[in-house]
Amino acid sequence: MTSAARRAAVLVLAGGPDAEREVSLVGARCVADALAADPRFDVRHEVVGRLDAAALAALGGDVVFPVLHGPFGEGGPMQDLLEAGGRPYVGCGPRAARLAMDKAATKLAALRLGIATAEAAIFNPNDGESPLVLPVVLKPVHEGSSVGLHICRDAAQWEAARQAVLADLREHPRRVYLLEREIERGRELTVGLLDGRPLAPIEIRPAQGVYDYQAKYHRDDTRYDVSPALPAGVTERIQSQAAALASALGVRHLARVDFILDSAGVAWLLEINTMPGFTTHSLLPMAALHAGLPFAALCAKLVDLALRDGPRPAARLS
Repeated sequence: MTSAARRAAVLVLAGGPDAEREVSLVGARCVADALAADPRFDVRHEVVGRLDAAALAALGGDVVFPVLHGPFGEGGPMQDLLEAGGRPYVGCGPRAARLAMDKAATKLAALRLGIATAEAAIFNPNDGESPLVLPVVLKPVHEGSSVGLHICRDAAQWEAARQAVLADLREHPRRVYLLEREIERGRELTVGLLDGRPLAPIEIRPAQGVYDYQAKYHRDDTRYDVSPALPAGVTERIQSQAAALASALGVRHLARVDFILDSAGVAWLLEINTMPGFTTHSLLPMAALHAGLPFAALCAKLVDLALRDGPRPAARLS
């Protein structure tokens, strides 16, 4: 870059109105600091809530890096604003964001692609019985980071989870919950995607058995094994499936796809994340580093991808 070259103004958005606000605040600070060290960029770091179009436009920037998680920031409404604003931005468009945030829609897309995903049903708050045989996992359809996740292995756990969900629904009446058959004693695997290319899988080994919100962001006792030893063909299969699912949903730039590997060697899809975390515990940066791309280079590459692709209409589902 010559001294006369203009530096790109990068607007890094942090916070948002969703349950994962705390995670966003930490990750966005990491992204902003990394980009600020790059002489090609002028960085503006802004903590926001539920923005409207005028507020977003007033923040300026040539390109937007929305390190936002949850239904508003990652699930479509924020992408509507970014698309309408006409500036390049990191991440997928509105339609892909909505489909990927919706765990039921993601499972249907996976089934169309021949990707294994566990039996599921929408939670009916008016029915005290589970429509699926226990054990089951009960979780919100439109949240991430294991927010609101309950594992029910017996009738007592089911009733406790059901009461907790009913209480949550009184506070958040528009929230929808999904029931899913639990893959017991499975190995938790995740595959990061960067510009459509799958990275090495990571196996997640939580010390207390469940990879919940605390294990993801607050405790330091979870082990992460990059490129773990897996049964023959499993690595290649989940990498291929992760890339195929992201492509079918219209996801671009980055994603992380989560699986559970059962004792028979079948990898069951859990979900796809279109704006994975950027904290010190986060898995996409870990996989990128394994591929030779340090955190700062990863952030810069994502800005470059946004500038490359520019504003575009939301992708269509394949």
